[in-house]
Amino acid sequence: MHEEKVYRTELSPVAFLRRNAYVHPDKTAVVHGKRRYSYAVFSERVNRLSSALLAAGLEKHERVAFLAPNIPPLLEAHFAVPAARGVLVAINTRLGTAEIDHILQHSGARLLFVDREFYPQIAELDLSALQVIEIYDTGNDDDPYETFIATGSPEPGPDLLVDEEEPISINYTSGTTGRPKGVVYTHRGTYLNALGEALETGLTADSSFLWTLPMFHCNGWCFTWAVTAVGGTHVCLRTVDPERIWQLFADEDISHYNGAPTVHTMLLNSSSAHKLDQPITATIAGAPPSPTLLGQLRDYNFHPIHLYGLTETYGPIAISPWQSEWEQKPLAEQATLLARQGQSYRTADLMRVVDEKTQDVPQDGETMGEVVMHGNNVMHSYFEQPDATAEAFRDGWFHSGDLAVWHPDGTVELRDRQKDIIISGGENISTIEVEQAIVSHPAVLECAVIAVPHEKWGERPKAFVALKEGAIVGEEELIAHCRERLAHFKCPDAIEFGPLPKTSTGKVQKFVLREKEWAGREKRIN
Repeated sequence: MHEEKVYRTELSPVAFLRRNAYVHPDKTAVVHGKRRYSYAVFSERVNRLSSALLAAGLEKHERVAFLAPNIPPLLEAHFAVPAARGVLVAINTRLGTAEIDHILQHSGARLLFVDREFYPQIAELDLSALQVIEIYDTGNDDDPYETFIATGSPEPGPDLLVDEEEPISINYTSGTTGRPKGVVYTHRGTYLNALGEALETGLTADSSFLWTLPMFHCNGWCFTWAVTAVGGTHVCLRTVDPERIWQLFADEDISHYNGAPTVHTMLLNSSSAHKLDQPITATIAGAPPSPTLLGQLRDYNFHPIHLYGLTETYGPIAISPWQSEWEQKPLAEQATLLARQGQSYRTADLMRVVDEKTQDVPQDGETMGEVVMHGNNVMHSYFEQPDATAEAFRDGWFHSGDLAVWHPDGTVELRDRQKDIIISGGENISTIEVEQAIVSHPAVLECAVIAVPHEKWGERPKAFVALKEGAIVGEEELIAHCRERLAHFKCPDAIEFGPLPKTSTGKVQKFVLREKEWAGREKRIN
């Protein structure tokens, strides 16, 4: 029997821009201050950057690094670098010089684009092996970035992608327990996860997306591609400034924004905060949000969507979807249900919660196990770290390191990270549960709970608390507040007040707190 060859197009998010530049050429694609680019112009700028990279000698799968905030050049790089068959390495702008040097060396970057605000962080490095292009972020002809892309062609180049499983980007983990690992994303994975983000958060061509989340973080949770896929508008933002954000909500008719819980908390506690006339979708991930925060967002007419994922899962991979039957429940119970991590996107395989033998735990909402995933929305590998990759994919499933329970309805609810769980006198204490009890106090802005050494019980919980501006509450009152909501053995023995150390994406750096508390002692937790 004669078999005809089946032709197909390899999946790549680069196609999203090419499609919308053709279908919606005059629609506003990018807003950055007074600058506004249509989809046609956005595409032309991407074509020029891609062409200029090839002219500079970029070869297949060579890495192109960017050290920049949420500005048009970094957004353009998400399409131009893979169009040239390069691999994008977007670097955390808050890293120190040594950390940036490690990423540049480990990734073997061929070119480095750096915003001039962050140039001092690389000024002392030996960059002789790199071609360095500075970005002034002016959009003017004398901007070195603009000069570079002006040498390229505005016409789209040939489709150079051969296999959709080729790498598209490398995202480095935070490295809080050692050297950061480079997480390899593929064209196929980013394409599917971008569609998942659009589906689950309700992005449409009418959406106006505000970039409060760093584009360097999991490629902006793949929203760099997701917003473009639906033909929405990207509103760039160099820094997270609550007053500026509230102004942009109104001026740019914002429909969506993303962030860790701390970003939403900052907005709600801004002097400009007010109940919205029109709902804005507020997507929350990066750390488990408290039911208190979710309830407050709804009070201000935000539409909170709780997502869950890791760098290794292209950012969010799961959602706690709103159920119509929840409308009949009290608001506090609605928020508690919404605080669960839920289940995987429609573009991903279902998550499981397993024991030490990778066997499913009972779906009883009580038995703890580890969350595992596999499928299109899980990383390809750790870059040049085959042993770490093999360890992460034990039994064919990616092991997240997150401890959770599995509810009868199939939803997953985190209890803790494996390294964060507190074992006190043989009893397991979830730091998330304790933190949620503490932040339910009206004076508390945010908090973090860790294990501290104890002579009798081995470990006990200690809370670190940041209060709302002008609020006053004492240690005894907060502990009593916990005792009204938790079993007494779960309540913290001590509370320390003050600001919390955080990453650039708003995650609390618990390892900083642990280092101080466990100094000079043998640590169970790294």
